[in-house]
Amino acid sequence: MNNLSKRKLEVIWRQVPPDYYEKGKKRNLFQKVWHGRKWKILDRLLTGNPKTILDVGCASGHITGLIKKKFPNSNVTGTDVSKIFIDFAKIIYPNIKFYHYDAHNLGFKDKSFNLIICTEVLEHVVNPKKVLEEIRRCLKDDGDLIVEMDSGSIPFSIVWYLWKRFGPGKVWRSAHLTHFNSDKLEKLILDSGFRIKQKIFINLGMAVFFKCQK
Repeated sequence: MNNLSKRKLEVIWRQVPPDYYEKGKKRNLFQKVWHGRKWKILDRLLTGNPKTILDVGCASGHITGLIKKKFPNSNVTGTDVSKIFIDFAKIIYPNIKFYHYDAHNLGFKDKSFNLIICTEVLEHVVNPKKVLEEIRRCLKDDGDLIVEMDSGSIPFSIVWYLWKRFGPGKVWRSAHLTHFNSDKLEKLILDSGFRIKQKIFINLGMAVFFKCQK
C-alpha cells in the first residue's frame, strides 16, 4: 500500500462513525431494508456447521454479530483495518474475537478457517486481488468463501450517487477505490483461485453474492 493510498484511506475511516451501521438500521428505512435483505440471503448461504468463521472487513461487527447468533458454538472472528471500528466492535460484541488487521496481510495461519465472509469490502481496498489471495491462504481446502458487494449496475450507480450526495452515505465519498461490476468481480474471484458454486443477485439486481470454494 503506497503512502498516498494510506492517507486517503485514513481520511475515509475518520469520516465514518463507528456506530454508522447500528444507527442506520434504526433511523433510516432504506438502509434497514437494504441490509435486511442482504442478511436474509447471507443467512440462506450460511450452511453446515463451520467450526471457525472469519468476517473480513467487519467494520463495527454488525454482520459478525448476526453470524455468531446463527452459529453460537462456532469460533467467530472479525477483522478490520480501522482500529476505531475494531475497538467499538469489541465493546458491542464481547463474545467475539476482533483483530485490527489489514485485509491485504491477515495475521492468521494458513488454512485457519472453515468459512470466510467478505461483504462490501473489495471495492474499498487498494488491491482486491491481493485481498482475495490472502483470504484463500487462510481458508481451509474444503472451506467456503462468501463475497458480496454492489453489482455496479446503472440503477445502483444512480442510487449510490444520490446516497452519497444527499443521504447518510456522504461519509463514503471517495470510498470506492476500485469500481466493479458483477462480471469484473466474477473474473477476479476466478483469477484468484476460486471456483464459484452460487451467484445470486438481490435488491433489484443492485447487489450480488458469490459463494465460492478453492
